[in-house]
Amino acid sequence: MIQSIPLKKLVPSPRNVRKSSDVLADLQLRADIAARGLLQNLVVRKGKRGKFEVEAGGRRLAALQALAEDGALPENHEVTCLVIEGEESEVREASLAENFQRLAMNPADEAQAFASIIEAGATPEDVARRFGLTVRFVEGRLRLASLAPCVFEALAEGTITLDMAKAYGAISDVERQAHVYAELQDAWYQITPDTIRRMVLDATVRGSDPRAVLVGRDAYLAAGGRIERELFDDDASESWIDVALLEDLAHKAMDESAEKTALEYGLAWVRPTLGNYVSHDLVEGLGRLPCEPAPITEQEAQELGELEADYDRVAAVLEDEDSDEDEVAKAEQELVVIDRAMRALNDRVPVLADELKSKAGAFLVLSRNGEPTLVPQFYTETDVITDEGVVEAIEESGAAKPKGSSLSQRLLDELAMQRRDILAVHLANDPALALDFMVFTLADADGHDWRAKKASTLVGPVASGPVTGFEAKDAPASAALAEFAGSLDESWRSGESDVERFARFRALSDEARSAWLGHVVSRTLVASLACEGERSVPMHETLGSLLEIETAYWWRPTANNYFDRVAKVRTLEALDAVGGPELVSRYAASKKAELASAAERIFSGNFIGEADAKDRAQAWVPPIMRFAGSEELELADYEGDEAVNAEETEEIAEQAA
Repeated sequence: MIQSIPLKKLVPSPRNVRKSSDVLADLQLRADIAARGLLQNLVVRKGKRGKFEVEAGGRRLAALQALAEDGALPENHEVTCLVIEGEESEVREASLAENFQRLAMNPADEAQAFASIIEAGATPEDVARRFGLTVRFVEGRLRLASLAPCVFEALAEGTITLDMAKAYGAISDVERQAHVYAELQDAWYQITPDTIRRMVLDATVRGSDPRAVLVGRDAYLAAGGRIERELFDDDASESWIDVALLEDLAHKAMDESAEKTALEYGLAWVRPTLGNYVSHDLVEGLGRLPCEPAPITEQEAQELGELEADYDRVAAVLEDEDSDEDEVAKAEQELVVIDRAMRALNDRVPVLADELKSKAGAFLVLSRNGEPTLVPQFYTETDVITDEGVVEAIEESGAAKPKGSSLSQRLLDELAMQRRDILAVHLANDPALALDFMVFTLADADGHDWRAKKASTLVGPVASGPVTGFEAKDAPASAALAEFAGSLDESWRSGESDVERFARFRALSDEARSAWLGHVVSRTLVASLACEGERSVPMHETLGSLLEIETAYWWRPTANNYFDRVAKVRTLEALDAVGGPELVSRYAASKKAELASAAERIFSGNFIGEADAKDRAQAWVPPIMRFAGSEELELADYEGDEAVNAEETEEIAEQAA
């Protein structure tokens, strides 16, 4: 029954299920009631001495009473209430339903509503005051209303999050927003607000950008492109405004170059990409073809020998403490030239058998200096029979995905390289195992199946990681590797010829030569992770088991190297493994940046908690960073906990969001 009851006769019910509140939200509610009155009835039950206990609407009652205390409302203000009767359990259930069944308003709906009020003549300050909000909050919602239609619709439909929508709004150019949104629709990697923000803010391109160098200034201007130039700008630093036009011209230029390259090499196809490397999604479903580097000629071998001698001669100038600054500067420049020439001779394009060319293809990437460059790896779209067997297709997307598939490709690559360093520092300190591994690998190479994943580059070159220029300088494993390399006895390098250097090397102690063995073997290790797919190297798991590696000692997750780079639910799952639902609920409502910072502190053991929880935190690493063996049982326990608590963690995360 609906009834008007004086405010002074209403009292809070001890049965109201809401026991906690939010001060800011309460102030907003008070401002809203002051501006528009009570829009939703209170649910009450008759109490003692003529009083009515409010079963649902305790926050609204507190707001009304506060307004009455301030003199904004009279004490006998009439409040519309729904009077209910029933058992105590039924009343408590009604209170729970009234609180539980609420649905937060979609930010897109809020934006449209605020925009309508502003169009009617109100100011953002008016809206903020009437709804008890900050002016900044209202202006933020108004910016959402001015998003590109496709982005706004995605927000309204729940396809993108509020944080993603705000990232699109970092720039007012709706065409740029729409362009970035369309570009990300088919992205196979994880999209984050930071990714979106960087892309929309990249509204201009420098004249030194590889795409700009490829297209050329004259062609860009002739197509209607615009350029902004500051007083001290040159051709390299000027800003090219029409990025979409530039990319279209760059795609066409790469297409033309790909056609010419295919004819030049006699390949069935050459596919271009504006990236400077071939990503996994481009080669998915293709089969790799066997090919060997072109043999070095006698003339090239002679040139290489001369370059090596020149390198040693110039390097001696740098090592000589008596060399003056001019000599050192000149030597450094000469070494750069010599090193470039040696690389040109050593980096020989692989040779593909003539009978395979008619069905073979390759990829054309855009180098950092703006030149179309053919990647020396060949693929086929169909099975090709060779003397060595059937070419197998690269794993399709429908197959079992890596455990880390929800992480960004860049993060997976960085983690793989750091995990490689952990394995390398252990192998470097176990020369006996390194020797066995080296001898086996070299012996096994005679009958090695080219389709199998190689565990190292033991043929000589130092293995480079999938991320160019990345170094985890602050990681214990990387620091230990650098220290190990610095402790090597390099006295044998002073020999003038290779014969003399070899004799001096053989004269080193067994301990010194063993250290060199561990060093040269360990630096050949490729980057890997404990997962299925491209980054999986089973041999590394075997080595890790034999070495009994404890990853947690050599690598700790931080905001920079992990938590700020993964989805929020992944961090909550990690917290659940350490402290269970209680620890998860404590941080579930935190924003991602705050959560990442807190997680870094927790997983370093710097938090208040039980001793066993701290031990679990300091021992925890993502499963993909672990090695089999000493950590295998702990990994199994973690995965078991993850399966049991995943649903609960997801539920807490959804409620917090």
